[in-house]
Amino acid sequence: MAFEIHRGTNISHWLSQSSARGEERRRWFTREDVECIAGMGLDHVRLPVDEEQLWDEHGRRDPEAFELLGNALEWCAEAGLRVVVDLHILRTHHFNDRQAPRLFTDPDEATRFAGLWRDLSDFLRAWDVSHVAYELLNEPVARDPERWHAVASVAFSAIREVEPARTIVLGSNWFNSTEQFGVLRVPDDPHCILTFHYYKPMFITHYRASWWPGGRYGGRVRYPGRPVPEEELEGLSDEDRRLVEAANAPYDRGVMASEIALPVRVAREHGMRLYCGEFGVYHRTPREYRLAWYRDLLSVLREHDIAWANWDYKGEGFGIVTAEGQPTDIAEVLLAV
Repeated sequence: MAFEIHRGTNISHWLSQSSARGEERRRWFTREDVECIAGMGLDHVRLPVDEEQLWDEHGRRDPEAFELLGNALEWCAEAGLRVVVDLHILRTHHFNDRQAPRLFTDPDEATRFAGLWRDLSDFLRAWDVSHVAYELLNEPVARDPERWHAVASVAFSAIREVEPARTIVLGSNWFNSTEQFGVLRVPDDPHCILTFHYYKPMFITHYRASWWPGGRYGGRVRYPGRPVPEEELEGLSDEDRRLVEAANAPYDRGVMASEIALPVRVAREHGMRLYCGEFGVYHRTPREYRLAWYRDLLSVLREHDIAWANWDYKGEGFGIVTAEGQPTDIAEVLLAV
């Protein structure tokens, strides 16, 4: 049976990007959450996991983290949800690394990366290939895309040695961007899904988000159109004005469709499914523009039969539900598709 997915959500800040451990970590994602996701009509979850959560610095498994991972897979199987296990952050690679990550500069790190996947495969292969897929790495940021292709090939081959029929999700370089599909090296493999992420334009999707430089802009924005209105530039510092002008091209559904056209073409040329594994708009964006952006992107994904998982399931910033489990204003848009 094939690994089939259509629409899902990311389980963030649980086994990834979180310092919570013990009971606090256990409470963040539970069987009840899985039942809630299935009840929404979603068919899968993308499950980010970090190296520092699953293994210590000597490569030894953290028993509790692997127990939680196994629990989640069992809950999802019982609820009829498929799972994309995404190796999200490594000790040698973070998507926000300011310098070239060591994964791409130290030849030994490709071998170590493949070893992590061999160990994950030893654990995950207990679940059927129709239920669980492996995503090699979240948002690679190699300064030369050929370094990502070389590293990915080593890990891909390591998995194929022991699991010839497991679906592997392969993303483009530079934050899984659509533009990088023009140079993506696609393997000749019948069990591969290609993935990209979509967060454009950043002044809409990350309005007033503290973790990127443009987040300090707090003036008016709009969508569709030019995200920052021309009149808003007058009061900005020279530095902020340059920052805005570098990322202030007009956006609408047509622009989204034109940017996603390249991944669509590459996937079709290789006879592969296409997956938008992350997208979303930060909660500080005015609601009118936030919902309009979601409607436009979802319509493009639907038009091309692109599977998707929004960022993310739970939380104030992007979630379908709040930390307390209450639906947010984007739930109705996502679930109406």
